[in-house]
Amino acid sequence: MIRRRGGRHHRNDTAELNITAFMNLMVILVPFLLITAVFSRLTILELNLPGSSTEPVDPQDQTFRLEIIVRQDKIEVGDRNQGLLGVYPNTEDGSYDYPALAEKLVQLKERYPTKTDAAILLEQDIAYDTVVQVMDTVRVAREVDEFEGKVARTDLFPDISIGDAPVPDGGAS
Repeated sequence: MIRRRGGRHHRNDTAELNITAFMNLMVILVPFLLITAVFSRLTILELNLPGSSTEPVDPQDQTFRLEIIVRQDKIEVGDRNQGLLGVYPNTEDGSYDYPALAEKLVQLKERYPTKTDAAILLEQDIAYDTVVQVMDTVRVAREVDEFEGKVARTDLFPDISIGDAPVPDGGAS
């Protein structure tokens, strides 16, 4: 006859963890996350904000300072020292004339090949999409090769500053 001590029976078996459901989830989730990670791409563009206007201006400093002023009805291209270099009114359908702006910027880049900075000055309530398209036009020129169908990209003025547009002379403040 076998006697038991204290009337208890001790088991030293370890409990098994059932991870089948977790593994099924991972089999579905990991490929899904890998696939979606390929399609989401984040692009960051560094901008230079204008400094304070209390800095003294040297009257001898007549370097070319490109300014693109985006207004509700037109885009103005100018030099801070020389004044306006071109005005591009909106097209008949109300959209901005980006091709004409790009053509003018390419001409300016040919005249000032070492210049890399530009200031984009915006009126109030300019649409975000407009800001992005103007920035893209100022940064890069795209030229399509008719024979091969390839697009050639040329840097124009990649160092962009953003600020408020000056109030037009005839406008109210």
